[in-house]
Amino acid sequence: MQPQFTLRLVALAATSALLVACGGSDDPAPAPVPEETRAQDSRTFTATAATTFTAMAADAGDVVDMSTTSRWAGVLNGAAYRVEVPANWNGKLVMYAHGYAGTGAALGVQNPSIRRYLVQNGYAWAASSYSKNYYDVRAGVEDTNALALEFSRIATANSRPLTAPDKIFITGHSMGGHITAAAIEDEAYATARNKVRYHGAVPMCGVMGDTELFDTFGAMQMAALAVAGAPGYPSERWSEVSALVTGALFTTFPTAPTTAGQRYLAIVKNLTGGERPMFTQGIAFGGSFPSAYGTFGGDGTVTGILNKAGIDTNRFVYTVDGTTPDPINTVVQKLTALPDANRLRTDGLRWVPKANGDIRIPVVSIHTLGDLFVPFSMQQIYQKRVAAKGNSAYLVQRAIRGASHCDFTVPEQVAAFSDMVAWEAGGAAAKPAGDDVVTPATVAAATYGCTFTNNTAHPDTSASTNQLRAGIQATGGACPP
Repeated sequence: MQPQFTLRLVALAATSALLVACGGSDDPAPAPVPEETRAQDSRTFTATAATTFTAMAADAGDVVDMSTTSRWAGVLNGAAYRVEVPANWNGKLVMYAHGYAGTGAALGVQNPSIRRYLVQNGYAWAASSYSKNYYDVRAGVEDTNALALEFSRIATANSRPLTAPDKIFITGHSMGGHITAAAIEDEAYATARNKVRYHGAVPMCGVMGDTELFDTFGAMQMAALAVAGAPGYPSERWSEVSALVTGALFTTFPTAPTTAGQRYLAIVKNLTGGERPMFTQGIAFGGSFPSAYGTFGGDGTVTGILNKAGIDTNRFVYTVDGTTPDPINTVVQKLTALPDANRLRTDGLRWVPKANGDIRIPVVSIHTLGDLFVPFSMQQIYQKRVAAKGNSAYLVQRAIRGASHCDFTVPEQVAAFSDMVAWEAGGAAAKPAGDDVVTPATVAAATYGCTFTNNTAHPDTSASTNQLRAGIQATGGACPP
C-alpha cells in the first residue's frame, strides 16, 4: 500500500474516532466526502444487448468441436460481455482485456486472439466491452474483474451450473495489456471496488509504463518542435504548426525523412527503447509511428481521463547516438505534470491505474520491437519497476520481431500463455526463458528478438500480420542464419 494512501486511511480513522467521542456511538456515520468529477464521468456509452455470439469456425487441427461450446452474451453493469465454456471445461477461467476502442459511444466486445487454443485445451474465457470507451483503464479493470466474479452466476442462469474457477488468468493487448498489468497489482487489490486475485498474466504489447507512455508522446512532440526550429511553441497549439514541422522533418511522411528528420528519428529511437532491430521497419511500414505522431497536441489530461495535465518530460535527455546529449537539450520545451494529477482516489482505483511492479504471480509479457505506438521502452520501464520492488522472480519478458503495434502471430501468443500456465503450475523450477530487455548491447544485437519470434502459418493469425512479416523478411528484418 502506498504511503499517501495509508495516510489518508489513518486520517479518516482518526476523524471517525473523534466524532464518536464527541457525539456518542449512536450518532450517524459522517457522509463520505465526494470525489471530484471529470469529463469522462459525464460521457455516456451504450452496450448492445445480445444473448449469444457465433461459434468459431472449425479447423483441420481441432480436437474439440468448436460448435459444442456454451456461449453466452449480455450486459453487466453497463458493459457488454461474452463468455465461452467448452464442454470439457478444465476449471480454469481466462479473462481477456481488449485494447483502446476509440471515443465513440458504442461499446463492443472483442474475442481473444488465442480463442481456439483456449477452447481446444479446455479453458473457459470471458471478455468485457468495459462500461466506457476512451483510455479508461480504471473502467477496464473494474469491469473485467466484475465479469470474472459473475462467471459462475452467468453459467447457472444459462442452465449450466458451474463451480467457481480453480484458477483465473488474465491477458490483454495494448490498453488491455495495461489493464492486465494493473489488475494484478497490490494497489489494485487494495483500492478496486471489484477485487480479484489472479493466478497468472500475459500482457501483450502492453502499456506497462502506464502514464509514462504519455510522457514519451510528449517528449516526441517536444523533440519534433525543437529539431524543426520551434522549440518553445505551445504544445497544445500543435495543430497550428504541425504541417510546417512535418514538412521540415519529412519530404514524405514518415518514410522519407529530411536530414533534420533523420536526426529526429534517431532521437525517437532512443526515446522508445534505444538501438534495436526492427526500428527501421517500424518506421517504414509498421504504421505505428503515425499513430504516435497523431497524439501530439493534447492538453495532458489523456482526453478527459484526468482533470489536470499529467504529462512530464523533465527527465528526458534527447540523444542521437544514444549517449551524447543533442544540442536541442538546451532549448527544448519541458512539460511538467501538475501535482496530484493522477493521485490515489478514495472511491476506487486511480484514474490511470499504475503498474508499480508489486506482483506475486507469474507474468509473461511479449512486445514487438518495431512498435512505436506503445514502444518497447514500456517493457524496460516495467522491468526496472519490478526489479526495484524485488519481484523479478515473477517476470519473464520476450521481444518479438514484429514491425507494428501488437502484430503477433498466434503461435507467439500461445507460447507465452502456455508457458505462463506451466510456470504457475510448476513453481519456480518451471520458470520459462525470456529476453534481457534492458542491457543496451544485448537489445542492439542483430539477432535480438529471434528466440521467441515464430512466423509459422496459423489459421487465426491475421492477414495483415502475415503481410508485415513477409515484408520484414524481404527488407532485411529476417534473423541472421
